[in-house]
Amino acid sequence: MDNTLLARLQPLRQRIDDIDDQILQLLNERARAAQAIGDIKKEFDVDGPVLKPEREADIIRSLQARNHGPFTAEAIDAVWTQIISTCRGLESVLTVAYLGPQGSFSEQAAFEHFGHAIEPVRCDSFDEVFRAVEAGQADVGVVPVENSTEGAVNRTLDLLLNSPLKIIGERSIKIHHNLLTKSGTMDGVTRIVAHPQALAQCRDWLTRHYPNIKLDAAASNSEAARMAANDPTVAAIAGDHAAHAWELQAVASGIQDDPQNRTRFLAVGKIETLPTGDDQTSIILAVPNRAGAVYTMLAPLAGNGVSMTRFESRPARTGQWEYYFYVDMLGHRNDPKVAKALGELKKEVAFFKELGSYPRQ
Repeated sequence: MDNTLLARLQPLRQRIDDIDDQILQLLNERARAAQAIGDIKKEFDVDGPVLKPEREADIIRSLQARNHGPFTAEAIDAVWTQIISTCRGLESVLTVAYLGPQGSFSEQAAFEHFGHAIEPVRCDSFDEVFRAVEAGQADVGVVPVENSTEGAVNRTLDLLLNSPLKIIGERSIKIHHNLLTKSGTMDGVTRIVAHPQALAQCRDWLTRHYPNIKLDAAASNSEAARMAANDPTVAAIAGDHAAHAWELQAVASGIQDDPQNRTRFLAVGKIETLPTGDDQTSIILAVPNRAGAVYTMLAPLAGNGVSMTRFESRPARTGQWEYYFYVDMLGHRNDPKVAKALGELKKEVAFFKELGSYPRQ
């Protein structure tokens, strides 16, 4: 390396080393403060969840609002999510249930939302995720609810209808699909395996490139990756996280038909979240089977100035052509306008269920 270049770089590198030492010292000070909070709670016999979604969201948003440097808002979210996760874990390690095995997009969403200082509970189905949280085998669960290409994840909607769990957070992640094998080639491959949603999201690409190879469904993309790791005749569709977890090589990358493909995940649990000033409320409604019923159902939202961000219908399975309506709206259930709208809604509909208010991503 040129001596002049080295002479100019060395002071900056030393400055970075000094700053890193300061950051490390401050992180340990933060960790000790978190431990002190836990000690005070024990002293006063405070028995409550260590997870505070509204507090964690407020910390990150406040830092992003005060930031004026080259460090991006996305980077602040990623770094402080991990800092908060580690400090939270010093008080009590959060157990998180999600669709497994290792390497799933649900696992990626769980890590992005709660950080890596968690105890994973990998489940074989969305039903098992809900059961684990309901039974106390996990503190919270993470499940997909909608995809930008394929729409709603219907099984999650059905489980939300019948479960006592509340939505406590959301996380949207970019879905980057790869075609993976152990060897990195398609030599000897007789079938391509993936979750049905992933197969649908890559339908056009698969038709163009491998029209004669059998497509099989798996419980998850990470399960497909596990199969490919153990069977050279199987190619899996999965993300980078799964490729790394199962030591697979990419035959092709970015094979999703929509380059902007994203999936929205929900965090569910038993806790109630407090207002943050930037929240969302989710509910389920059903209306009597009469003319104008849906218009009447939505009127309280418009009348109170509450914005609806999502409206999804799902058959009630009664055989009478009745539907449940899944509605997301801006605001917290404790906000005056939202509270008034919800109160009016309850009087107009045949069925009402509040799924929770939670910080918006």
